[in-house]
Amino acid sequence: MIPQQESEFDIGYLKPYYGKLFPYADMFKWMSYGHDGKHPGCDQSYFGRREFSFTLKGDFYLRFQSFNSALELENSIKEKCPLKIDIGPVYTVDPAKRHAYAQGDNKVFTPVERELIFDIDMTDYDDVRYCCKGADVCLDCWPLMTIAIKVIDASLRDDFGFKHILWVYSGRRGVHCWVCDGKARRLTNEQRASIADYFRVYKGNENSHKKVSLMGAALHPFLATSYTNVLKDYFEKILLTNQNLLATEERYEKILSMIPDESIASELRGRWQDNNRRSSSAKEDINVVRWEQCKQLLQSGKHKPQGLRRCVEEIVFFFTYPRLDMEVSKHMNHLLKAPFCVHPKTGRVCVPIDPNRCDEFDPTTVPTLFQLLEELNNEGLRADVNGEWSGTSLGSAVTLFRSSFLEPLLKACKEEIERSYSLKLQQSKNSIGW
Repeated sequence: MIPQQESEFDIGYLKPYYGKLFPYADMFKWMSYGHDGKHPGCDQSYFGRREFSFTLKGDFYLRFQSFNSALELENSIKEKCPLKIDIGPVYTVDPAKRHAYAQGDNKVFTPVERELIFDIDMTDYDDVRYCCKGADVCLDCWPLMTIAIKVIDASLRDDFGFKHILWVYSGRRGVHCWVCDGKARRLTNEQRASIADYFRVYKGNENSHKKVSLMGAALHPFLATSYTNVLKDYFEKILLTNQNLLATEERYEKILSMIPDESIASELRGRWQDNNRRSSSAKEDINVVRWEQCKQLLQSGKHKPQGLRRCVEEIVFFFTYPRLDMEVSKHMNHLLKAPFCVHPKTGRVCVPIDPNRCDEFDPTTVPTLFQLLEELNNEGLRADVNGEWSGTSLGSAVTLFRSSFLEPLLKACKEEIERSYSLKLQQSKNSIGW
């Protein structure tokens, strides 16, 4: 289990972290999206219209912070030493000067760009994991986050055509996703809500037995691909045994309650209760045996109703499918914690996750603030062209951020700025010619 390590987190440790390790230049380049260059198509006001929010000791919130340069951002963070840094949208005007534009009914101060974001929190899976509850996370339930990354990332790329996607460990019990393509940043709230709804399969409330609703005669291609490529294997090969999903009466009753045919549910219940009474010396895992029996009864026979055949898929979806905080994704003005923050409860850094190798990600080995400062001391605070972090456990995280996300993104941004500028020039020439 990931220890909460509250004893390891000391606000005093943040000063050297922000002083030596936080990658300000990289964050500035990312949030500038190429507009920090000298090309005539660059909007020099772009970064200065981005909202940052700081959470200070004592739960003091500083909203609508804005900066005109990487140095301003760096100086403010070093001075205020925030426990958390959140990133908001880019507004029409500098958010720090928003009151000057608040006169009248005109909506001068309004968000115009914001990454499409997703927030997935392990606490939303408490009804399908038995190893941990609440904020606790361990390697037996972390595969639920791996599934979410694999399913959502594949769809964002294949179904929506997005390319510049950043996945970040939240520092404690979940993951965040930033979709940074130009067309994603300019989505309206309605369009964001539509994309979020595309991923939604959960219906009903806490009191309904059936929280997953797979509509139609056949699964939607996205859901079918997710089931075949990710969900089925993770359920049968990992979660079924990791979580002992069918090991006790209380647990298998949850699954039996999802079967609409009472006669099948009763037959399985009878078998499994008899199974409980006899001490099993079989080498095969009881969860695997019971799941195979469940599938066989639900799917065998030519005349089984569609609802029963679909029941196996619905059970798998219920225990594995990503559970998104929909409200976070729907609204442009929603804040999200910045990468490379330190979680104040665990002391762990919010590091990027490589979606292509997310099944190798281990949240229990993510560097902590205390560990990084020890490494800095051991390095003797040596100067380095790549930054102090290169001699610490943070080095691989910053390198991943740069190579797999930032560099391809900035190349695309530069091309987009040049293309947009050329188009404007051409339109200007045409209007003069006319």
